[in-house]
Amino acid sequence: MAFHPHTRLVAAALLLAHLGHAEALAGNGGVVVELVTVGDPGNAHDTRVQEIGAVQCGGVDYEFRIGKYHVTIGQYAAFLNAVAKSDPHGLYSTQMAANLNIAGIARSGPAGKYAYTVMNNGGNSANRPIVYVSWFDCARFANWMSNGQPVGPASPATTEDGAYTLLGRTTGAAVARNELNPNTGAAPAFYIPTGHEWYKAAFYSPRKVGPEGGPGAPGYYTYATQSDVRPGNAIGPLPNQANFRANEIYAVTGVATFDPAQNYLTDVGAFSGSPSHYGTFDQSGNAYQWNDMDCAPTLFRERRGGTFEGVFTGSSISFWHSSTWAPDFQSSKIGFRLAAPAASAPPACVADITRDGAVNGADLALLLGAWGTEGAGKPDCDLDDDGIVAGADLALLLGAWGACAG
Repeated sequence: MAFHPHTRLVAAALLLAHLGHAEALAGNGGVVVELVTVGDPGNAHDTRVQEIGAVQCGGVDYEFRIGKYHVTIGQYAAFLNAVAKSDPHGLYSTQMAANLNIAGIARSGPAGKYAYTVMNNGGNSANRPIVYVSWFDCARFANWMSNGQPVGPASPATTEDGAYTLLGRTTGAAVARNELNPNTGAAPAFYIPTGHEWYKAAFYSPRKVGPEGGPGAPGYYTYATQSDVRPGNAIGPLPNQANFRANEIYAVTGVATFDPAQNYLTDVGAFSGSPSHYGTFDQSGNAYQWNDMDCAPTLFRERRGGTFEGVFTGSSISFWHSSTWAPDFQSSKIGFRLAAPAASAPPACVADITRDGAVNGADLALLLGAWGTEGAGKPDCDLDDDGIVAGADLALLLGAWGACAG
């Protein structure tokens, strides 16, 4: 049964309206990114020595938001279908279909008419993390999201500018993040998290539980499951679990034997009882993730996290483990998540389109009915006054859901 994209957006919006801790941002293409807020600005760095010799990680002096989950195969397929009919910059890797351990996305049709389909490999792959993406691929996805998920070939308005000015670059040094998106004149709505942002979201807590239990002093956990004890790998609601080879046993199959035809990725958030303090999932296990280090235009970028085949000792999914790679590197083990600036509070009740004292389904229906228009007139659905009713307006409405504050 086929669904119109607008229908999918309505369904997603109705679901997300009930989210508490997480926020959601959707663009014109309907890709929804759930974000959690990482507060507690000014936290001290973690001073533990790590694999690459770092001893100052995780201190961030501002509030920001980060993806609750990895970017998924379904989200990346939507991106490819929007901008990669010809794919001159290699956003698609044939390994996304060929490697059955992580598949993936299948591509069909001739160049200029490429179509991308989420595969069914041991179950629907849509909610598993995308891998085989370079840092440049991630930067283009961030550009596309920051530009409102436009449809069209690679150009400065779609993938080549926005959060990062790439303009065809696929090799060599990475580029610094733009302070302003040239397409919007505002700070990029999405970007690749810095190393400190990623690390803080994974391991820091202002109330780290001490060895005797109970809330302790601010500090950093060993694992991104709010634990200093090595996790298990039972999929589901148990605490302190992750997708890695616990005691040499794979989480998906429950056996030690490796099967080249077996999918080993789990849906993002499948270890539902094991969030970080800020509510992120899978920062220890499933797939490594790119981060942006210090954002300088250098030849290397960092990857952190863990993978489904991480060794059973647990060190490969802990704070200690990281490495740097050239930004054009792709692997079955590396995906990414997005970050975003801290949310700005909307004017009181700006999202109460019906002026009934609450932001609710009636307001949502009016906004979706005006989707893609200028939204002028009465009622005014262009909540951010940018000239079009789009994802930013939906985000403002969902963020203000409930009774008006005043």
